[in-house]
Amino acid sequence: MEPIHFTSVIVPAFNSELFIGRCLRSLLHQSVNHDSFEIIIIDDGSQDRTAYAISQFCDPYESLIKVITNDTNIGLPASLNKGILASKGEYVVRVDSDDYVSKHFIEFLRFYLDSNESAGAVACDYVIINEKENIISRFDASKMPVGCGIMFHKKQLVDSGLYDPEFLCHEDRELRFRFKKKYNIEHLRLPLYRYREHKNGISKNNELMQHYKQKLISKHGPKAAF
Repeated sequence: MEPIHFTSVIVPAFNSELFIGRCLRSLLHQSVNHDSFEIIIIDDGSQDRTAYAISQFCDPYESLIKVITNDTNIGLPASLNKGILASKGEYVVRVDSDDYVSKHFIEFLRFYLDSNESAGAVACDYVIINEKENIISRFDASKMPVGCGIMFHKKQLVDSGLYDPEFLCHEDRELRFRFKKKYNIEHLRLPLYRYREHKNGISKNNELMQHYKQKLISKHGPKAAF
């Protein structure tokens, strides 16, 4: 029997009281054994009841869930880096606190990496859902990538330099651009990730998105932004 590669799920959270419970329920009901993965939540200085919502899932799963609390808000990329560096998994995958995943999310992504030694990472397809969890549309992650639902070899992710803390938006594009210079991201054509669209999502802030798109172009050139 081949050894199971321990997996770390990184969940950044900021003022996520409304949705993080749904996220954690989906992760706690994965089709793989609880002793084969961990959930690392980084509470980035939330000012609502996020900490209370998280606490509802920390018993009896103390060994499964680890919570890192930032005293002040340090931003998404810096929080993600803290979670990755604190993780003990050979594989790491990011799930945002307002999203959720299929029960086969870890199983299928991990099986893909186990079965394809040439893959530096693998991204699954995703569906966009609204606040009532109705499916709006499905997307091909190889054509319309997002920052979540990509399982990386941790060693290769660290070697690529992790996230740039200066990119408070488009941090995923900036990381992928650097990662793909040395490693490949392969594609699993299964919609295992549920991406929630809601009025408070950062993607709704067009001014912020454009600012960091220009910053991305300044750092890496026009090809990095598309």
